[in-house]
Amino acid sequence: MVEEQLIPRGIRDPLVLEVMGEVPRHRFVPPELAGRAYGDNPLPIGLDQTISQPYMVACMTELLVPRRGMRILEIGTGSGYQAAVLSALGCEVFTMELQRAHAERARGLLVELGYGGVRVTWGNGYGGWPEEAPFEGIIVTAAPEAVPPALIEQLAEGGRMVIPVGPVHSVQHLKLLTKAGGRVTERVLFGVRFVPMAGA
Repeated sequence: MVEEQLIPRGIRDPLVLEVMGEVPRHRFVPPELAGRAYGDNPLPIGLDQTISQPYMVACMTELLVPRRGMRILEIGTGSGYQAAVLSALGCEVFTMELQRAHAERARGLLVELGYGGVRVTWGNGYGGWPEEAPFEGIIVTAAPEAVPPALIEQLAEGGRMVIPVGPVHSVQHLKLLTKAGGRVTERVLFGVRFVPMAGA
């Protein structure tokens, strides 16, 4: 996966590549799909949600410029795979999931696999996690039609947010938002297709 999918497509951060090669992705997909876990494609995990393809996980992680001790908010826990990758990089991860069944399953799996430091909550990601804000990084793994204002407010000075934006049946774009001097700069990266961010 690392040698054939990530490096050829431009993932360069050696720590991200190392962690992507270590986190057991097959544990975060339904058992019947474990044999396809390392393919270059998203997979369904139930309740109309998917686990993103490995390249997208690595790309979004690299865009955050993660470092040990960095406080990161993830919106859209899903199976918990993205949270595990960030935790393996030494980040302090706060992850929020709208579907309670996914949140509880992910919490149990993360503890079982040794990522017990990840804080998992069940709630509406549009409001973020104000009690734990600000965050040096925010990563959103489902697409809202516009960037939620609460997430911008909860982004720390100097922080970075990676988020897909756009309607489910039209063009979506992956965006990188940075906050400096109290101002937010937005950069459009490339077209993507994510499940919609529910709960608006």
